[in-house]
Amino acid sequence: QLQLVESGGGLVQPGGSLRLACTVSGFTLENIAIGWFRQAPGKEREGVSWISSSARDSRLADSVKGRFTISTDNSKNTVYLQMNSLKPEDTGIYYCAADAHRGAWSWPGSYDSWGQGTQVTVSS
Repeated sequence: QLQLVESGGGLVQPGGSLRLACTVSGFTLENIAIGWFRQAPGKEREGVSWISSSARDSRLADSVKGRFTISTDNSKNTVYLQMNSLKPEDTGIYYCAADAHRGAWSWPGSYDSWGQGTQVTVSS
C-alpha cells in the first residue's frame, strides 16, 4: 500500500531555509511521480513542485522558481524540497502526493495518496 510521510517543517525567519522530506513506501520512486503542494489558511491548495518517476523531469511553480529545488534520494525512497529565501507568503501546510496522471501536475485532482502534511511558518 502506497504511503507518503512528510517531515522537516517548522518556524523560520524570512530569508531562511528549510528542507522538507517526503518518504514514500509501497512504491519506488522509479515508478511514481511525486508532487508537492501547499495550502495557506483560507486559500486553495496550490502546486509547488513536481518530479517525474526516476527524476527525469521536474517542475516548479513560478512563485518559487529560483528559490526552491526538488530532488530525490532513491536509496531512501525520499523526495526533498529545498526551500531557500523563504518569504511570509510561503507559509502553509505542505503536502506531498502521488501523481495519478489525470491532469496537469499542479492540479490536486491529479493526485492520489496524500501525506498528512507538515507546517511551514515564515515569520519574524
